[in-house]
Amino acid sequence: MTLKSINRMHRTHSGSRTGTRAGHYEMDACSGPVLGKMLLFALPLMASSVLQLLFNAADVIVVGKFAGDNALAAVGSDGSLINLMTNLFLGLSVGVNVLVSCYYGAEDHRNVAETVHTAVAISLLSGLLLTAAGFFGAVRVLGWMKVPSEVLPLASTYLRIYFLGMTAMMVYNFGAAILRAVGDTRRPLYYLLCAGIVNVILNLFFVAVLHMGVAGVGIATVISQIISASMILRCLVLENGDIHLDLKKIRISGSKLKRILKIGVPASIQSMLFSVSNVIIQSSINSFGAVTVAGSAAAANLEGFVYVSMNAFYQAVLTFTGQNAGAGKHERIDRIMLTGLGCVLVTGLILGQGVYRNGHVLLQLYTSSPEVMAQGIRRLTYVCVFYSLCGMNEVVVGVIRGLGYSMAPMLVSVVGICGFRVIFIFTLFRQIRWHIPESLYVTYPLSWVITFAANLIVCLLIRRRMIRGHMNKNMVRLSAEH
Repeated sequence: MTLKSINRMHRTHSGSRTGTRAGHYEMDACSGPVLGKMLLFALPLMASSVLQLLFNAADVIVVGKFAGDNALAAVGSDGSLINLMTNLFLGLSVGVNVLVSCYYGAEDHRNVAETVHTAVAISLLSGLLLTAAGFFGAVRVLGWMKVPSEVLPLASTYLRIYFLGMTAMMVYNFGAAILRAVGDTRRPLYYLLCAGIVNVILNLFFVAVLHMGVAGVGIATVISQIISASMILRCLVLENGDIHLDLKKIRISGSKLKRILKIGVPASIQSMLFSVSNVIIQSSINSFGAVTVAGSAAAANLEGFVYVSMNAFYQAVLTFTGQNAGAGKHERIDRIMLTGLGCVLVTGLILGQGVYRNGHVLLQLYTSSPEVMAQGIRRLTYVCVFYSLCGMNEVVVGVIRGLGYSMAPMLVSVVGICGFRVIFIFTLFRQIRWHIPESLYVTYPLSWVITFAANLIVCLLIRRRMIRGHMNKNMVRLSAEH
């Protein structure tokens, strides 16, 4: 969906901001102060993401404490592969978010409803595909990643069980994207909290009491995913507004699917390429042995808390830009981007430095091994300190995607992140003097600098084109009046 089609949609579908779209949990991002509303949107989303990571960290902590370092390395080594396979479909939820928010801003009730039912259908199909791919292809792919032999059996067991819950995971994430598009970030927080508490309790029961190891952690995760998906489906079914879900009407609309794919596929490819580069980095980390793998996995879990906190502002900028583009209020978009950049910079600096400076204490939550903790600190030094650069890059990408331009940030990422990291690994990293974990970790901040600069230029060019187009329309209108 381009800006031109959004404007046309806004002109065609206009009406009152009351009626069916009014809701206690919804938020109108098209009026009022940007900062206040952005914080109201982002803080529950940040809490949701942090809680989700806490519950995921509970998997790692429980398995590390009660099942040993090999089990910890097994769960950790699966992370990049899980992201690789899920991001291809989760990127489509970005298309859902943008499309629903644009229709919502334009007050196009019928198209909001069609998009909701199409999104749920996509989530069900993608979940089934992921379950089949992950369950039957786990061992082969882990072998390609050079997972250490002592870790491989545990890693394959966890991965197969984890992917049994993929359909529930997709339903929850697509449902949460629908709610975010109308400004609701509170109800996903409540549902995630309930499911996460169950996850922690089952983790302890299956691993500490029944001694099921990584299998117990995987089963607990699947059960919690089913709970969160059930709650979000119930929410949509009971909803009275535009996003009401009628289970009998779940089907794919060709026109909505096309627009979701136009925005979501580039986002999916970008996420997948990120994951490909991370899989390559993870494969290189695996070559240093189980201790380095475990330390990197523990540090990556800590980094995740910083990332998801910043990502909440990316989601806010994406939704706010989409709603304002749909409503034709382009003058607010620059303010949205600057507010998002300021919020993510402060968040990244405070949390990134906090994790780095308290790394020794925090890593003790995952392991009691001094060697594993030392390896974790090595990674935190290069990643967490500079994490705000990653968040700022994503805010700019959120503006670009919210305006309906999804291909440009994907192409920038291909060159700036994936290309840079892969070329580095296959050239400099293979030289003896550079063949150390630090060489891998330093590729993260360097690639963030490159992509942030490139995406900012792309965003400014798009905004310049928008301003010129708006001025030309005004000139045509004034000429017609005179």
